[in-house]
Amino acid sequence: MSQPGVMDTTVKERAGLALNDDFLRKAVKFTTERLRNGKKSASEEHGNWDEWRERGRQIRLHTIAYLDYYLNEFVNNARANGVHIHFADTSVEAAAIALDIAAHKQASTVVKSKSMVSEEVHLNHVLESAGIEAIETDLGEYIIQLAGEAPSHIVIPAIHKNRYQIAELLSKEAGEILEPDTTVLAGFVRKKLREKFLEADIGMTGCNFAIAETGSMVLFENEGNARMVSTVPKTQITLMGMERIIPSWTDLEVMATLLPRSATGQKLTMYMSGITGPRRTADGDGPDEMHIIIVDNGRSLQLGDPEFQELLNCIRCGACLNACPVYRHIGGHAYGGTYSGPIGAVLTPALNGNIDEWNDIAGASSLCGACYEACPVKIPLHDMLVYLRRRKVEDGHGNKMESMGMKGFAAVVSNSKRFSAAIRLGQIGQKAIVRNNGISLKLGPLKGWNNYRVAPSLAKKSFRQQWNKLDQELDQEQPTMDSSVRSRMEQIIREREEGEGAKHGH
Repeated sequence: MSQPGVMDTTVKERAGLALNDDFLRKAVKFTTERLRNGKKSASEEHGNWDEWRERGRQIRLHTIAYLDYYLNEFVNNARANGVHIHFADTSVEAAAIALDIAAHKQASTVVKSKSMVSEEVHLNHVLESAGIEAIETDLGEYIIQLAGEAPSHIVIPAIHKNRYQIAELLSKEAGEILEPDTTVLAGFVRKKLREKFLEADIGMTGCNFAIAETGSMVLFENEGNARMVSTVPKTQITLMGMERIIPSWTDLEVMATLLPRSATGQKLTMYMSGITGPRRTADGDGPDEMHIIIVDNGRSLQLGDPEFQELLNCIRCGACLNACPVYRHIGGHAYGGTYSGPIGAVLTPALNGNIDEWNDIAGASSLCGACYEACPVKIPLHDMLVYLRRRKVEDGHGNKMESMGMKGFAAVVSNSKRFSAAIRLGQIGQKAIVRNNGISLKLGPLKGWNNYRVAPSLAKKSFRQQWNKLDQELDQEQPTMDSSVRSRMEQIIREREEGEGAKHGH
């Protein structure tokens, strides 16, 4: 689903705003570089990183291929542990189920740990509309909640804000001026949230991984808030994307190696909690009642699709965002959906199943492949972006002028004579606009490119035009070339030219 109101604009328009925000660009670049360098150091120190990536990929490929089996195993084991399981086909159903549970418990306050699925279904808006206070307890999520914004990064939602902006937000909440010092600001939030943890009727979490063999769910975090959310309130609700399953605790070892290193450069997050059902009689803490809402919301549309099924392999580490040159320049909000960066550019239209609404988002990529190299489970996002662009054109959403231009380009380059003539015309025609061996004119198809760089001019003589001279030089350097070899080469060239002439009716 999109952020409220963003679909009134295009990716290009939102990117334009981001490119003119110097602070945002510097903040995003600084943090993503730090995360990327941390991942590089952590993976190199670990050793055999590509082997671990391949292990992770195989686990995810296997699980998704047999998703029905492992989901069934997980559900049966979770129910045996005393967990209430709910299935939601859509985001609306998921939010409605959570709201029904809250209404049944007569809840007035819900504390939430970080959950991208809850952002995906816009759960906070639904709860607040029903008069239920929903409080984000992850520091970054709490900040953007106060700002009335959506996350701009999967792992670091407030990546686009500095401590002065954060101090201003928190000062309004505190009713007093807080110094823009990270210790002071974190101290205020910690004190504020402790009160909320004790008051809350319901705790709500996401789910990093669900273990099929025991019906357990696993949470990775660094702040300890997820442990508070999942132990203090009497009722716990977990929102889980249906693809979050892995078969066993043994498989978790691989994921626990890949996820923290890829996300933040850590060997392991500060807290990794395994939760197997509600509190038992001998337990010192934990919820009396536990609900897991398993969300589809377009995920099942990818099953059996040879081009997009691997999307479900994603472990939500955010490494592709940190590696993407487009994300580093425009941040997350320019993508318009819950998920940003390369994964968002593919996942958002895939989950929505609406190419028409999201027909421009696949263009927010240079197709450099950095996302694939960064992905800990080797999802070929750059290929998927090409598939999306193709589907966009096949569904009739392509640019007509661009389509005509590509047809003309194909007609020229598919014929050597037309191509040579076009090169000669270009060399002559460019003379009026070439300055210092470059073309800076912002006109027609050159406008977008030349807004930020200078297009190179055509060489005075192309490689083809220089070939005769080069051929003579080669003859002089290799006078002993076997005559039979040369004759054979010349014969092949003649046959090709004759074949090409016959093809085009010459």
